[in-house]
Amino acid sequence: MAEAQDDIDVTEESSVKSKKMMIIIVVVILALIGGGTMMFLGGSNDDATTDENAVQVKQAAIYSEVKDPFIVNFSQQSNNAARYLQVKLKVMARDQAVIDAVELHMPVIQHEFLLLLYGQNYDDLTKNGTKTLQAATLALINNILKAENVENELKAVYFTSFLMQ
Repeated sequence: MAEAQDDIDVTEESSVKSKKMMIIIVVVILALIGGGTMMFLGGSNDDATTDENAVQVKQAAIYSEVKDPFIVNFSQQSNNAARYLQVKLKVMARDQAVIDAVELHMPVIQHEFLLLLYGQNYDDLTKNGTKTLQAATLALINNILKAENVENELKAVYFTSFLMQ
């Protein structure tokens, strides 16, 4: 009977060893799948370090004020009623070269912005607000800078005064 117990003990040890081996194999397979998924979706830790450095490299905002306000008369678009719009603006970039280019090309920017304002409808501006005009202004200035071969672009345009009467 002692021999039977020895056989049973040996079988139990082999069963425990095979269970441990199965667990190790499953863990290795899961690690390989997880590593492959990480490489496929997210890259490696070197990429994460590069992304963190890119965030730290972000330059500070540089603002520039357009000195003269823009004034537009809307009498033709508002049933011959005397309607005026006065806009003052500031621009923001993250590169001093862009601010310098804006100041250099200010006559073109002023001309094109005035044409943009003349094309607006007084009633539409009162109903729709200024967000659309702000986006159009940013696109207008960036298009002028692009035409002048300026490498970077403005990040934002802010209306510091927007009077309608």
